[in-house]
Amino acid sequence: MYEPKPEHKFTFGLWTVGNIGRDPFGEPVRRQLSPVEIVYLLAEVGAYGVNLHDNDLVPIDATPAERDKIVTDFQQALADTGLVVPMATTNLFTDPAFKDGAFTANDPQVRAFALQKTMRAIDLGAELGATTYVFWGGREGTETDASKNPLDAGKRMRDALNFLCDYVIDQGYDLKFALEAKPNEPRGDIYLATTGAMLAFIETLDHPEMVGVNPEVAHEFMAGLNFLHHVAQAWDSGKLFHIDLNDQAFGRYDQDFRFGSVNLKSAFFLVKFLEDVGYGGSRHFDAHAYRTEDYEGVKDFARGCMRTYLILKEKAAQWNADPEIQALLTEIHADDGSTAVYTSPYTPAKATALKEASFDRVALGQRGLGYERLDQLTIELLLGVR
Repeated sequence: MYEPKPEHKFTFGLWTVGNIGRDPFGEPVRRQLSPVEIVYLLAEVGAYGVNLHDNDLVPIDATPAERDKIVTDFQQALADTGLVVPMATTNLFTDPAFKDGAFTANDPQVRAFALQKTMRAIDLGAELGATTYVFWGGREGTETDASKNPLDAGKRMRDALNFLCDYVIDQGYDLKFALEAKPNEPRGDIYLATTGAMLAFIETLDHPEMVGVNPEVAHEFMAGLNFLHHVAQAWDSGKLFHIDLNDQAFGRYDQDFRFGSVNLKSAFFLVKFLEDVGYGGSRHFDAHAYRTEDYEGVKDFARGCMRTYLILKEKAAQWNADPEIQALLTEIHADDGSTAVYTSPYTPAKATALKEASFDRVALGQRGLGYERLDQLTIELLLGVR
């Protein structure tokens, strides 16, 4: 019942299932797979697509001939397996040249190099068929505010994205940008730290219609925020262009755990939201297998991400059809229509009538709302006893 199908649009990055288990305190525990091997691994577990940073596929120091050979081999693997590349992005955080950021770096040569690298990576993404291009500013920040003026940094980021939007238009690419927020790590503080900040920033761009967001579960949890609320805001704004699914304990470093493995109720309401509103984009798992695993364990991890999503999708349909839950919701949201005369759109007559209306303030404060029962019913449904 929980086998992934292409219509589910489950994707993984080359950097996720290809993670070799290195961390700041330990050496790799898995051998490095080639991009072609990763494509076949993802096909084996039933994924729909594979996403990539430019240097996940093509090493930063590859010659043009090497680059073309790598891309040709990768495209052949895609053709053999039927996998697609819905999203691409640029690595602007690993190379030492970007130690002070890329688009916001103080050095103008670094900023120019970052633009050059991104244009070439956009070309690669378009060649592979990507229609979404993600920007995560992992080094766009500071450890000390003595080093950068945040107004200057914001202007530099805006100028870079305006330039790249114009480049995409000039090339005729079918490509939209999605900005990914994170509060910190690897920088002490990263600019535009939350999805809400990104949404506000987008409206200052020359082509805001081309730019949306790519919210990530772990990144909002790192800031102690409710991920669902940020996803809903992005959806309401028409800006949910892509989404990164994983899991995370609040207050920790960026853990990138298997989807639904920590905060199951939060994962449930997220899946329910995406399915209820009809989100049609990729369900991208930006997560990593435990360092304890070999590649059989990595396959278990990938299958687990997709299986959990599908189980929660089924649970969401069950929640929507549960008679007791729906009866309680009807009671909670009951509306006798008596306030309709006051609601938007505004008119002077409505304002006058509302100012003169009488409300039983005491009764409003005394009414029980039934949220405890509703939440318990949700828990029982998730625990499989309903």
